Amino acid sequence: MMVDKRHPASDGRAGAAEVPLYGFQPPVGTPFGLEVSTVEDFFAEHDDWPWSPPRPGRATFHYLIAVTEGELLHDVDHLTRTVAPGQWLWVRPGHTQCWHPPGIARGPFILFEPDVLTPGTARLLAPLTAHTAPAVLNPHPDDAAWLQQTALQLLDEHRALGRRPLDVHHALRRSLLEALLLRLANASGIAAATGTGRGDTYGRFVDALELHFRELHQAADYAGLLGCSVRTLSRAARAATGKGVRELIDERRLLEARRLLGHARWDARAVAAHLGFSDLSNFGRFFRDRTGLTPGAFAAGEDTTGP
Repeated sequence: MMVDKRHPASDGRAGAAEVPLYGFQPPVGTPFGLEVSTVEDFFAEHDDWPWSPPRPGRATFHYLIAVTEGELLHDVDHLTRTVAPGQWLWVRPGHTQCWHPPGIARGPFILFEPDVLTPGTARLLAPLTAHTAPAVLNPHPDDAAWLQQTALQLLDEHRALGRRPLDVHHALRRSLLEALLLRLANASGIAAATGTGRGDTYGRFVDALELHFRELHQAADYAGLLGCSVRTLSRAARAATGKGVRELIDERRLLEARRLLGHARWDARAVAAHLGFSDLSNFGRFFRDRTGLTPGAFAAGEDTTGP
C-alpha cells in the first residue's frame, strides 16, 4: 500500500512544533490519484508506522474510511474522533491527523486527490469536500447499505488492475467513487455545517487556506496562489461570508491555536512557532486581542469537550 511511501512536501525534518505535509505518491502501477484498500490491511502492512510513536501529519489528498466492524480512533485537527460501525471518517486535504495504535476496526479505505473528480461533480460535492464539513459522517439510513456495497465494488475494481484497458479501469474507478460521494453527500449535517453559496474563487481560497494558513498570512499571498487580484478575492470572500480575507486567515489561525493549546496541550511557544509568529510576544498579543485571555490562561481553563 502507498501510505508509507508518501513524502513531506518540505525537507521532512519536522520539529516539535511542525506538522509535515505529505503528497500523494502511489505504488508503481497505481494510476490516476486514487487508491483503495482496507483499514485492516493498512494496519497489518504498517506495523511500525505511523503510530510508533504516534505523530501528526497533513496530506494534500483525501482520506476516507468506512468502518464496517470494530471501532476506529483517529485524531483530526487535534481532536480524537471515535468512528463506530456504519459511520465514515473523512480527513480532508490540509487537516492535521494522527493515527492511534491499531485496533480491530475493519472497512474500506479510500485515498484520492481532489482532481480525480470531474469538474461538474466537484462543484456538486463542494459542501462535502469543504474543510468545515464533519470529520465523522452518519449516512442517511436509506443510503448506508448501498454506500458500503459501492465502496466494496470500488475496492474490487481497484484490485482488478490489468483485467481491462487502463482508461476503462480508471473510468470505472472514478465513476464508482463519484457515485459513492454523491450519495454520501446526503449524510445529515452536511449542508448545515458548511453553508451554501461557496463560489469558485472563495472555494479555492478555502482550500488554499487550509493547506497554507500556518505560513501564509496576507491576502496577497492567496491571491497570488489563485491567480487573481486581491480585490477579486476580497469580493468573493465577502460575498460568501461577509468577512474580509485577513479576518478569515486570522480566524483559522486562532482556531488552530485554541485546538493546540486546549486539546493537544502544546505550550504557547510551540504554537507560536507552528503558526508562523515571529516571536512569542506577537502570538500572545494576537491571541489576547481575540479571546481576552493570554495563551497560558486559556490553556489552564480550556473545556476539552468543545469543538
